[in-house]
Amino acid sequence: MNRFLAACRKQRVDRPPVWIMRQAGRYLPEYRELREKAGSFLALCTTPELAAEATLQPLRRFPLDAAIIFSDILLPLQALGVSFSFSENGGPRLTKAWDNPQAWAQLQLPASWESMAPVAEAIGLVRQALTPEVALLGFCGAPWTLACYLIEGQGSSDWTNVRKAIYRFPSELKALLLSLGQAMGSYLAFQVRAGAQAVQVFDSWAGVLPLERYQAFVVPALEALFHTLDGLDVPRILYLGHGSHLLPAVASLPVEVVSVDWRTDLQIAAERTGKAVQGNLDPAVLFAETSEVRRQTQAMLQRAPEVGYIANLGHGIWPDTPMAGVEAFLAAIQEKP
Repeated sequence: MNRFLAACRKQRVDRPPVWIMRQAGRYLPEYRELREKAGSFLALCTTPELAAEATLQPLRRFPLDAAIIFSDILLPLQALGVSFSFSENGGPRLTKAWDNPQAWAQLQLPASWESMAPVAEAIGLVRQALTPEVALLGFCGAPWTLACYLIEGQGSSDWTNVRKAIYRFPSELKALLLSLGQAMGSYLAFQVRAGAQAVQVFDSWAGVLPLERYQAFVVPALEALFHTLDGLDVPRILYLGHGSHLLPAVASLPVEVVSVDWRTDLQIAAERTGKAVQGNLDPAVLFAETSEVRRQTQAMLQRAPEVGYIANLGHGIWPDTPMAGVEAFLAAIQEKP
């Protein structure tokens, strides 16, 4: 039985399935060795054998119910004509900011995914290596989160330029978001055809918008994205960063699972959306004594719905997370009666 896929579909399972956002990453010594071998983060993402190895590493170490293909949410923007680089600690930086409608008109849309063939090849390699009990997720960035990076040109604490664009270029921004939604839906379908068994859309910066703006600008783009996957029979997950106030907007979206952060009560998320839920331990908890990690994880499980729940963190795991904290988190889930 594949616990993860069953839980996504609100089928009863023997215990909650679990995986960890960014489970392939710098907290693992074997990942750090692989990253050094690759020479750069982008090379690691775009070399199928290395990306597959990075994907599989955490499953050799931990009892996880799902793998997520090793990649980055910005990677498919290359197919749209966007250039960027990654610094070791400073995150992504675009060669230029795409901060006005004239620039948006230069994006290569609709996208063609031939240049993303290494991602498809990595997915195929991982599927060959996984047992039937472990699901493989594909993923992408949500239209709003991608627009944040496009318009700012890099990460930001307050995303002022993209928030101003809502009022400076409202119709053009809506069109951009819709185009990005259609493109990312196509990209996820590309991953499903390669072998992904479920997909997650990361709206990491959803929470900077109030509910009314999110409904007006983002929801139509998300609807277009997720409807692209109709008929493919794969669970669709939406991760909402800082998004507890946005739950009413999710209820009508064609997704099976909503993934929430530690600020959002799991039971409330399930009740307000009608979806299966995923999450939501604060990554900081993994730095506590192992007994406290177990206690906090058990408390999270007690707040989770009995059916339709996937255990996870509320955000990606931090690079300096102690291994003992990860092990205690997973042990508490394994032991759930």
